[in-house]
Amino acid sequence: MNLLITGGAGFIGSNLIHRVICRPEVAKLVNLDCLTYAGHLENLKGVSAHPKYAFEKVDLRDKAAVLDVVRRHDITHVMHLAAESHVDRSITGPGDFIHTNVVGTFNLLEACRTVWFGGASGASKTKPGSFRFLHVSTDEVYGSLGATGFFTETTPYAPSSPYSASKASSDLLVRVYHHTYGLPAVITNCSNNYGPYQFPEKLIPVVIQSVLARKAVPVYGDGMNVRDWLYVRDHGEALWLVLNEGAAGETYNIGGHNEWANLRIVELICDLIDEMAPQLGGNSRKLITFVKDRPGHDRRYAIDAAKIKKELGWVPAHKFEEGIRETVRWYIDNQEWVKRVLGKSAGA
Repeated sequence: MNLLITGGAGFIGSNLIHRVICRPEVAKLVNLDCLTYAGHLENLKGVSAHPKYAFEKVDLRDKAAVLDVVRRHDITHVMHLAAESHVDRSITGPGDFIHTNVVGTFNLLEACRTVWFGGASGASKTKPGSFRFLHVSTDEVYGSLGATGFFTETTPYAPSSPYSASKASSDLLVRVYHHTYGLPAVITNCSNNYGPYQFPEKLIPVVIQSVLARKAVPVYGDGMNVRDWLYVRDHGEALWLVLNEGAAGETYNIGGHNEWANLRIVELICDLIDEMAPQLGGNSRKLITFVKDRPGHDRRYAIDAAKIKKELGWVPAHKFEEGIRETVRWYIDNQEWVKRVLGKSAGA
């Protein structure tokens, strides 16, 4: 297996690389990342010198460069994680999301089709079973749920932000490349990830950093928006399983079976920091500040992960209370990492 992981310097990608670099099936692991504000090679210090590892600083929007990487490294398997992923940023600047998530995915699909199947000629250079393309997507493509119900693999798409619309578009492209060209592709749609190395712009690391700095902790609206939370290391195990055992042309929803209202998560993090860092003075819940809700803020997401459990035997290994405790401890112990990545984002 010559494995290409796109977005490998990001949050989910770097955690994934740490977990699969030593797998015996992997002969070569190529990390393709253009190192935006959310991608950091220091996330990969533990694997950067590994003999299987190679890094390519390439922007998915550069079609020729993407094709060159797939061809030069003789890529046989792809785990496509690279994406612009922050909803708030997509609302204020949707262009990057369309160009990276939609056009970038198209460029990668075309590169694989060209190298694996001879492009327009359709002539496969080896057996089709030698290849696999895993596209990693989000449950946000399904839109919003009410107080009950779950997203399944057949739930109609109803995106409500430029980010989720761009991911829905890329999902459809992957489906088309499977059905039209026979590309051996599989799609996963996951719930909200949390864990080490997440850039401090998403809810959990923002709350942790705000509490540690004794700053106001912003909570959108009434704080009762519900998300299903998936520990990033559990997600990595599921992705590896789908890459190797998932059926081509299928979609698998990956959820953590952990529905939590945003406000309850914020309160839990406050309490954990009061326990782990008593020198800060305690009573961190007083920092919670309600702010105006963001446009198009989906009320509830919840994943039905019965299919991946039934067909592939996967269930998450971590309960939320366990994973969030490990995550809070990681951020407390890695404040120098936080300072460096925030400094890079600010242009320092």
